[in-house]
Formats: sequence, C-alpha cells, structure tokens
Amino acid sequence: MEVDVEAAVAAAFRDERAQVVATLIRLTGDWDLAEECAQDAFAAALETWRRDGVPRRPGAWLTMVARNRALDRLRREAVGAAKLQEVIVMRRSEGAPEPDFADDSGIEDDRLRLVFTCCHPALALEARVALTLRTLAGLTTGEIARAFLVPEATMAQRIVRAKRKIRNAGIPFRIPPAHLLPERVTGVLAVVYLLFNEGYSATEGADLVRTGLCAEAIRLGRSLADLMPDEPEALGLLALMLLHDARSAGRTEDGELVTMEHQDRTRWDAAQIEEAEALVERALRRGRPGPYQIQAAIAACHATASTWDDTDWPQIAALYGELARVAPSPVVELNRAVAIGMAEGPAAGLARLAETEGALKDSHLLHATRAEFLRSLGREAEADAAFAQALALVANDQERRHLERRRTNRSM
Repeated sequence: MEVDVEAAVAAAFRDERAQVVATLIRLTGDWDLAEECAQDAFAAALETWRRDGVPRRPGAWLTMVARNRALDRLRREAVGAAKLQEVIVMRRSEGAPEPDFADDSGIEDDRLRLVFTCCHPALALEARVALTLRTLAGLTTGEIARAFLVPEATMAQRIVRAKRKIRNAGIPFRIPPAHLLPERVTGVLAVVYLLFNEGYSATEGADLVRTGLCAEAIRLGRSLADLMPDEPEALGLLALMLLHDARSAGRTEDGELVTMEHQDRTRWDAAQIEEAEALVERALRRGRPGPYQIQAAIAACHATASTWDDTDWPQIAALYGELARVAPSPVVELNRAVAIGMAEGPAAGLARLAETEGALKDSHLLHATRAEFLRSLGREAEADAAFAQALALVANDQERRHLERRRTNRSM
C-alpha cells in the first residue's frame, strides 16, 4: 500500500517536533541550533522517506538526524573550549537514539512535561511564555506578538534576548521535580491559554478556527487539571476552554463567521457546557478566584443563556470589572466596554471604549466595536470610517468578510 509521505511528515511534525527540539536543546544548550536542525531533519524526511519508506519510529529517526546535523554544525563551528566541549558532549550521545528524560516531576503527559521544562522561572513571565509558544507549540513570532499586543519586531527581540539569557546564564533545560512545579504553573497556564486563543480565533489565514490547536490546548488543560486537582486556576482554564469550544459548531455557517447573537444554540455542545459549569463551581468553591475562573464565569453566562436577549449583561459587565481589577489589560477593558454597552446602552459603551483606545489602536477589534456603537447611535459616517480602519487591520479572511458585511449593514 502506497504511503502518503507528505501526510506522514506533517503528522510527525505535529506529534514529534516539540520532543525533537527539546532533545536538541538539552544536548546542546543552543535553542536556535535546536530549532534549525529539527527543521532540517523534517526537510530530510520528505526526501528520505519517499525513497526508503516511513520508519517504524519516526520520532527516533528525526531525533537522530537532527542530532547528527547539530553535531556537524558544532564540529564546523568549534573555535574555542566551550564549543569543543559541546562537541564532546554530542559525541558521547552518538549511538543513543534519544537522551534519558526520566524525571520525578510526576507529570505523565510528555508535551505538558516539556512545557513545564520550558517555563523556567529565571525568565520574565512574558519571555518564558513567548519562548515556549515559539519553540514547543510552533506558533510564529507574528502570532505571539499579536497575542501580547506588541509589534512583531519587538516580540522577536524579546525571544532573542530570552535565548541569550538562557545561554549566557547557563540556565539548564531540565524537567523540574514535583516540588518546583508550583513556581512554573503561572507560565504553563498562560501558554495553554494563548495556544487555545490562537486556535479559537486565528489571527491570520483563511480559517477562523484551527481545530488542532484547540484540541491540543484542551488536552493539555485536562492533563494539567489532573496533575493539579487543587489548583483552581487550572480548573478555571479548562472550564473556559470547554465553554468556548462547546460553541464552535455554531460559529460558522457555509464557511462564514456567525456572531453569537445569530448563532443556532441548539448546535452548541450541551454536555460540554455542563461539564464546564461543574468545573467552574468546583474551582470557585476553593475561595481563590483568579482571572481564568472569572473568564470561565463570564463564558458560562453566555453559554447558559437560552437566547441572546436572555444574556445577563449586567452580571457580565460586573465580572469584567472584577477581571479588570485582578488582571488588567486593554483586551479586558475592550470586552468590558462591550458588556457595558449591552447593559447600559451604546453611549455608555462608547465612553468606556474611549478609555482604552490608545493601547489597542492597531487592533481591528477596537475599531469594529467602535463602529457598532456609532452605528447604534445613528452616527453612520463615523461608523463607516471605523469599519474602514478595522478592515485595514484585520488579517483573518473570515473576519474580514464578516466586517465587510457589517459595514454594508448585513447581519450574521
């Protein structure tokens, strides 16, 4: 039977890339070298597997090829004692298909173990999250930059500085023991959250939803909740992702974006919503509310409303007010303005929106929200200009088409 080699390489990239990169980082201590040689190994697989067939253990084959590429690079570049020592280390590893990743962390999930390893507390929180998303999750620098609301060049520099700090300070790439996991959990939660966000609302490209990223984030969230059943924010994050994912089937129709107001709620996953509600209640009973739990409570308000008109907007606005207190951010303020506009009227929403415009001036969501408020107030010329600004900034094709329809006052 003929094997689709391209599909096999794509599957290996999805399933094995993080482990291959992590192995090379552990062997060499050089993050850039690890990523480059892993990429070379996948390119080599396309050619070699067509000729020789897909190996029985693709991950081991890729690791061996990537390690050999790294060894060759280090041999060519060895100019001093430090580089020569790296070559010695690499030579010692020859003949072993994979290094020993045995640990006493108690983490059973391989991918989650790598995320904990990457989220080293010696790095600033944003740096460790960005580096993990780039290295292990495979998000582009542009996608990560949009998640943090900074220019792509700025994020690229932050990632470079984080790698440089790891190298210069000799920060080890080791799986932390169980007693050190709590100091890394904040970064791990942020990685899973941002991975899901990029999957649920892709910042660019043709598809609104990247189902593979959503599924992987939820899988990691379940593993994290199982690992830390008494950590309320882990429960809150899992609930939040399940609540959003439960509405996925209603978000598009005939390939076009459908806003929540117009979604067919019978297509929402009722069993998943019920599971998430139980998780929210379980988390809140611990008496330590945090940003993921509050966001889950907001999502539950939306998911449990029988119709759009039954949505408890005053409660949602109040919850966003609490979220702004514990985890202030421009995006939280944007969503708070929407909730206030729905609860108190468009004038109130527009006034609140004005308070966060500076930080989100390059976000299409800000201008689209302002356009809707202005239209509700009958200020059509200003609304049209705001829609034009939003369209100039949006990068996702489905969102662009939706904004074009809204601009011409066609709902969906």
